[in-house]
Amino acid sequence: MQDRKRLEESIGNDERIRGMTDDLDTLFELAREGEPVQSDIERDMKTYAELLERLETAMLLSGENAARSAIVTIHPGAGGTESQDWAEMLLRMYLRWAEREKFQTVVTDRLEGEGAGIKSATFEVNGENVYGLLQSEIGVHRLVRISPFDANARRHTSFASVFVYPQVDDEIKIDIKLEDLRIDTFRASGAGGQHVNMTDSAVRITHFPTNIVVQCQNERSQHKNRDTAMKQLRARLYEHELEKKRVETRKTEDAKLEINFGSQIRNYVLAPYRLVKDLRSKLSLGDVDRVLEGDLEPLIHAWLVWRKTGKTAGDDKDESPE
Repeated sequence: MQDRKRLEESIGNDERIRGMTDDLDTLFELAREGEPVQSDIERDMKTYAELLERLETAMLLSGENAARSAIVTIHPGAGGTESQDWAEMLLRMYLRWAEREKFQTVVTDRLEGEGAGIKSATFEVNGENVYGLLQSEIGVHRLVRISPFDANARRHTSFASVFVYPQVDDEIKIDIKLEDLRIDTFRASGAGGQHVNMTDSAVRITHFPTNIVVQCQNERSQHKNRDTAMKQLRARLYEHELEKKRVETRKTEDAKLEINFGSQIRNYVLAPYRLVKDLRSKLSLGDVDRVLEGDLEPLIHAWLVWRKTGKTAGDDKDESPE
């Protein structure tokens, strides 16, 4: 059914492009005859270009896991409330992006910050090509703004890290030995109702050989939380093995794709000017609010082009100010 849906969508896009091409040919013919159709041409050309860019984005996806759904975790950097608030802003941005793209999301773990923001969050994004798209977000995100928490209205810099893992389905076998696990239960925190907050329904699993720790407190049932945590652990272990394989093979392309935890990938500047700049693709966008509302398509597309070709936005035009 998934293959059928993908093929039907591909055929539908092909028919849509053919129809739009025919419509544009007709409009250009009318323009040559002196008809006032310039506004119609500009409107249809914009829609045509947006569709082609989306199709190009899909074509640029690569890797055996690109088509999978994803598990995303967000952690604030040093800086207390400032960074915790920034981490929550990123969480909101990705949930809005998923909503725009019609992907389903489930927040499986959220630890509230002290005063504002979050100390950590883990959520699933379910849909086709989600992991391939969200790989562009792996790394450290930097925010510069006038702090809403500073009585003197000074400028602050905050950091938060984003990790993305492919969801592993039942067709892929991951050997997890029970003796390698420690499973702890604890009382959930935050919203969730009386039952969630007053029973030890939350689950934390520690995998000793890799020191990977996952937890879930989203469900009322301890059993469901355990199943979700095990799902996250399998995804983390699968990505762990893939990373080991990449290091061992040392292929040129894989080395180019690796983004270490400490790497800064993108700046979001709200003061003294307004700018989002990706430090890999060199793409700069002035509409920061639109990006924070979830419009990540230009940034994802530019990153995919850079990863595939090495070509940056700066190759075509002058860069915006830092």
